[in-house]
Amino acid sequence: MSTLSPGQLPLAPLGAGDLIDRAVRLYRRHLFVLIRTAAPPVIIVAAGWILFSISVRQVFITAETGDLFFYVLLSFLSVAIMLGGYLSILVVMGGATRTLVAHLLRNDAVTAQATYKAVRSRFWGLLVASLIVLGWIFASFLAASSGSQMAAMIFFLGSVAFANIAPWLAIIIGVIGFLVSTAFGLWLFFFIVGRVAYVPQVMLVEGKGVIEAIGRSISLARGNVRRLMAMTLFTTFATFSALTILLFAIGSFGELSGINLRNPAGWPAWYAISVSILGPLSAILLTPVWMLSLSLLYVDERVRHEGYDIELMAARQLGEVPDINVSSPLGTALYTERKKPPPAPRSSGSVLNLS
Repeated sequence: MSTLSPGQLPLAPLGAGDLIDRAVRLYRRHLFVLIRTAAPPVIIVAAGWILFSISVRQVFITAETGDLFFYVLLSFLSVAIMLGGYLSILVVMGGATRTLVAHLLRNDAVTAQATYKAVRSRFWGLLVASLIVLGWIFASFLAASSGSQMAAMIFFLGSVAFANIAPWLAIIIGVIGFLVSTAFGLWLFFFIVGRVAYVPQVMLVEGKGVIEAIGRSISLARGNVRRLMAMTLFTTFATFSALTILLFAIGSFGELSGINLRNPAGWPAWYAISVSILGPLSAILLTPVWMLSLSLLYVDERVRHEGYDIELMAARQLGEVPDINVSSPLGTALYTERKKPPPAPRSSGSVLNLS
């Protein structure tokens, strides 16, 4: 199966490898459209990184107190810009999922305009939800770090206990402790953060509010730790691979230009800026894979728990179920905002509306 077209909907839940494969195939088919979709928020992040690299570099070489204060403020501003860019990425993810579901449901074209039109329709709600998700991610990181340190401490105490008796056994315990504590920290992080992985998607596909979307995401995120971790590690590895290639290319050019790569303070401004934008540049190329992976994971969760593939095929063949104001614990195939009916004409008192 080359793409997820309406006539080729999967009838079985997908594993991590299948989800990654589908995301890469969709990425190859809609490469430039997806890059245009992901570029605006990533460009915001790139602008923040450029300002941050310039300000931090100037902090260590400036001699004037006033200039030092200015560059410190500029560094804080650049961090705020980067956070805004990452928030924008979370916001755009919801629109990308809606575009994907519309492609599955009605074979709509995958365009950047469709994604940003969906984002504009729920922008403020998505912004609030993204702030909550970003805070949740930070709290998940703290909890995972604490859990990993506690696990490492247990193995460290065991290693110390065997240090005088059998040094080789203490080394083995230390290595095993490092691996186990790292794996436990990763699992705990993705277990906690996975609860809110589908908030933007639920808001734009199912039309729910912020609080409802959080509850819905928590209910959907059952058993997604392994697949979410696999997709994240794959995307991270691919991003760092692209970044390594770009760093090698620009580093070789810098060496040929006579730049001392071991002395960042002495780098020319053009080289420091070029290095700072390599990360965002690689992110522009690979953020669409992450967006597609999360979108497909959301769809797969609904396939596993709700038979969403059958609902999509039924909606495609028969049309959406009429809205008869019946509450359901499950989401709709694709939420459509209801337009308000036009106001009734005002009556002048005559039955025939004649003066």
